Amino acid sequence: MSQSNGLRTTPLTSLHIELGARMVPFAGYSMPVQFSEGIIAEHLHTRTHAGLFDVSHMGQIQVAGPEAVRELEALMPVDLEGLALGGARYSLLTNNRGGVLDDLIITRLAAQRFLLVVNGACKAEDEQVIRAGCPESEVTVLGDRALLALQGPAAREVLQSRVPGIDDLVFMRAAEVTIEGGAGLVSCSGYTGEDGFEISLPAAGAPALARRLLADRRVAPVGLGARDSLRLEAGLCLYGHELGPEITPVEARLNWAIPACRRPGGDRPGGYPGADVIAGQLATAPARRRVGLRVEGKRPVREGQAILSQAGEVIGQVSSGGFGPSVGAPVAMGFVSGPEQAPGSRVKVDVRGKFIDAQVVALPMVTAGYVR
Repeated sequence: MSQSNGLRTTPLTSLHIELGARMVPFAGYSMPVQFSEGIIAEHLHTRTHAGLFDVSHMGQIQVAGPEAVRELEALMPVDLEGLALGGARYSLLTNNRGGVLDDLIITRLAAQRFLLVVNGACKAEDEQVIRAGCPESEVTVLGDRALLALQGPAAREVLQSRVPGIDDLVFMRAAEVTIEGGAGLVSCSGYTGEDGFEISLPAAGAPALARRLLADRRVAPVGLGARDSLRLEAGLCLYGHELGPEITPVEARLNWAIPACRRPGGDRPGGYPGADVIAGQLATAPARRRVGLRVEGKRPVREGQAILSQAGEVIGQVSSGGFGPSVGAPVAMGFVSGPEQAPGSRVKVDVRGKFIDAQVVALPMVTAGYVR
């Protein structure tokens, strides 16, 4: 990755500019927030056809060695002993308070070799945590790699015709393949709620692959703006918003990310940072929990705005908000304490002194399109 005006660039930066992207700083990188068609068009195209996202700013870290399973399980509440070759799991790096340092996807490439894909804004700190926690393993940052995401109902058919060997991949399964003459990894995963794939490949081959995919009329380039609105409708957490050092997985409603074998009474209970705090919250629900919000009217609500009960009592705060093009209305997520956590509850959001009506709704707000 090169530097430009103090910001890092990805292997696709020149292509983004050629395609008319509006570039913005993000996680220390120059990244496309939208292309010429605009955020709403990109969002809807992904929901109906396929969108191509550049997520090369994210970190790719390989951990290998006979102690890799033991050491990684001591860092996060994940079941790696039971993870099959080619399988992927969502997991969380936690701190001693039970808060989340980062969320990530971990894939088993071989019996003793794993790939971790971590958030771009956290990857330097994550590397330090992983190196400190895995002293007996070989930790390698894959710096000369690109990461593309092809998402949407047409993604599978498009990618099958261009990258042989991925026909049978289902959600959270991965395959090592040859892409643009180099070794690549294709995983059936993503951040939109749609069927789709994330493609890790050598940086040098990324522009050619992107051009081949975009040559299909069903594929459109998509920027960060639509990536955020897609994940918001899909009820997916964003680090720094629904996840953070002071937010536990249980508060974020990620109980499903704590497998039974790592819970009290399981085969390998606890043993990771904050395990006792998280176990306590699994047994007795915490006061605040993440909820979805369907906002009435046309005015979106934003991060940090207060959520109030019908009686006017402050009961929480918005963590993410914006317009949901597929829903056709403003949508949001936030943390709420008390009985208003239940779907159907009526609440208000304080938007600079004006109180906007909203309803707590179940997540996701759109039907997931994952192929399982």
